[in-house]
Amino acid sequence: MAYTASATTTAGRDGHVESSDGVLKLNLAPPGAHKPAATNPEQLFAAGYSACFGSAIMAVAGAGKIKPEAVHVTAEVTLNVNGGDYSLSIVLKPMIDGVDRETATALVHKAHEVCPYSKATRNNVPVKIELQ
Repeated sequence: MAYTASATTTAGRDGHVESSDGVLKLNLAPPGAHKPAATNPEQLFAAGYSACFGSAIMAVAGAGKIKPEAVHVTAEVTLNVNGGDYSLSIVLKPMIDGVDRETATALVHKAHEVCPYSKATRNNVPVKIELQ
């Protein structure tokens, strides 16, 4: 099964984004603009990556018959600016409750191999993982 998400942005980073199904409707602002009730692409990417990586951890745990009590993932997406050159870097901070550190480490490494966001960023965007 495949799934395709579709969203349209008007006016770039200082505009509005809406998903094709109308569920997602957000005002956008550049990072640091302090525009009330507005987000930015980096926050959206962090939300997507943290959700996807958490699901990947739960999937590999389930495949290994491991049942964590809870899985939390914080994704920090940094927009790096070097003159006129822009790039991203990412720090993932997974926390897996109810398993020992060795098991959590193994789950995180396996999740990083199967997570679609990890696959998309591999060899292109630096991703650091800091197990909490």
